[in-house]
Amino acid sequence: MSGCLTSGRTGVNETVSSRIRFRHVALGALLAVLSACASQPQDAATRGEVFDPYEKTNRGIHKFNRGVDRFLFRPASKGYVKVVPDPMVTSFNNFAENITLPGQAVDYLLQGNLKQSGNALLRFVINSTVGGFGLSKPADELNLPPVDTDFGETLYVWGFGEGAYVELPFYGPSTTRDAVGVVVNLFTNPIDLAPTRPVDNLGLYAEVVRRMGDRGRYSDTVDSILYESADSYAQARLIYLQNRRFELARDDEDAYLDLYSDPYADLGGDPAADPYLDPYEDPYAE
Repeated sequence: MSGCLTSGRTGVNETVSSRIRFRHVALGALLAVLSACASQPQDAATRGEVFDPYEKTNRGIHKFNRGVDRFLFRPASKGYVKVVPDPMVTSFNNFAENITLPGQAVDYLLQGNLKQSGNALLRFVINSTVGGFGLSKPADELNLPPVDTDFGETLYVWGFGEGAYVELPFYGPSTTRDAVGVVVNLFTNPIDLAPTRPVDNLGLYAEVVRRMGDRGRYSDTVDSILYESADSYAQARLIYLQNRRFELARDDEDAYLDLYSDPYADLGGDPAADPYLDPYEDPYAE
């Protein structure tokens, strides 16, 4: 019996060690990709522009993603929110959000934000216990500060540039920096480092369910972007970059205020001073 137990422990240790080695190799390769971001002479994000050197490939992936959405994800999501009661959809979304909190605590720690790292862990403990494994969010009722970060934001804090715009298969709009963040976050959640894992890829499954809930709930808005826009690729790119840059600028007062800068400031505040300046022009139009 002791031999069996020893053998079992050895097998578990070898499995954990192999996973850790794989993570180290994967993280090293992904961080090497960021050299392209850091080497850019001037980040397009600081100029309110879009850097899309892979547009042809991105459009091909976008077409693929639209097909997956049209024939699989869209009908599945609409059926999901139609069959499952709305409170249960909310509970599943809460659960998916809750299991990301330990990973967010790590990201805040890497960003040097000890307060938010502690908030993330505290929210996880309260929601996982009082909230029934995170199906509800009693931490909100206790007025604990909200948390929302990822490794892409960590790289932003570390000074890595946005990089090129990319569209990821099955995932959607991203940038070089955020794409690395998406993959790294799959490996850095402490929950995934448990010696025994009765349910592999729980975080991935929960995220898929959460995305189904959001896709079903906001179906009309998503459909208008993907199927009613003259150029759904350009529209999705514009919305993603604007929203992401806004999120990252929240804690940067100068960048945050610049989002609301007067486009006519150089004209004395009078748009009529330049008859060729279109206030509704797409800033990312090519």
